[in-house]
Amino acid sequence: MEIGRVIKPPACRPAVKARSPKEFGRIGVLMGGLSSEREISLKSGQAVYKSLKQAGFDVIAIDIRTENKKENIRLLHNSRIDCAFLALHGHFGEDGVIQEILEGMNLAYTGSGVDASRLAMDKIASRKIFSAKGLNVPRYMQVDKAAYAAKIDSHNFNFPLVVKPATHGSSIGLSIVEKKENIKKAINMAFVFDERIIIEEYIPGREVTVGVLEEEPLPVIEILPKKRFFDYEAKYSKGMTEYIVPAHLEASVARAVQHDALAAHKLLGCYGCSRVDMILDKTNSAFILEVNTIPGLTKTSLLPKAASVLRIDFIQLCIKLIKMAYAKK
Repeated sequence: MEIGRVIKPPACRPAVKARSPKEFGRIGVLMGGLSSEREISLKSGQAVYKSLKQAGFDVIAIDIRTENKKENIRLLHNSRIDCAFLALHGHFGEDGVIQEILEGMNLAYTGSGVDASRLAMDKIASRKIFSAKGLNVPRYMQVDKAAYAAKIDSHNFNFPLVVKPATHGSSIGLSIVEKKENIKKAINMAFVFDERIIIEEYIPGREVTVGVLEEEPLPVIEILPKKRFFDYEAKYSKGMTEYIVPAHLEASVARAVQHDALAAHKLLGCYGCSRVDMILDKTNSAFILEVNTIPGLTKTSLLPKAASVLRIDFIQLCIKLIKMAYAKK
């Protein structure tokens, strides 16, 4: 068996020449926010800030503590930054809101633009696009909080199934439901985080993820949680999950997974980087779960792990994202 393909490192965009750190101007690392992913965002932001600082960049850490537009414009203006490095996960960071503010201020920023961020954050909207273009997604139903009871009571579900908010990441509010008597509890928990939720088929198989950097797919990573499901605890508790980088896949399967990940990235109009989470079923068909436009950015997060296989270390990854921010602007 030929083990997973390792592609050549993507070349930097020629539009931006190599510079010394000071020539990039002042970089503001935006982190925190008020979403359910605040603590994860702070870890990403601090990792980026420390790496840029050690590399000699003029960098400032900016903790976003309000979603008020005027207050954030004032904060960013007073920080006198030239480029925003976005490490904001969840609402306000990945849903196009902060991107719209930065564009209004004519500031360069890392990652995807307004429309792509909104689409990727909304699992329902993005799945409709994927399905229309022939990519596999799990069978699912959308449930709105306003009138869900009658719809749920009359539906004959096959178990196990997955219940999750439509616009959250990090497995927050997600439940794997194995018995009918537990479904309402799972639904109520998901509704704590969102007005719309998804109830989808549970696909047994191998969980994989593919980072995209500079419009090229990175090596596939396989995720092996030590508990049955890759939930919030498995993601963020030390020692709870093993990661195989690159995944032990036949070369043809690895290429197909990378192809679908890049297709999902492009269909949403993502830019710079993303991470596409997928399930491989028993036939090695890939089902797209979601696209993360601001993936975790600690040195041990999945996108940096995949980049390191191509000998792109953490600071090089950060610099690539900054270069692309200026190229986009």
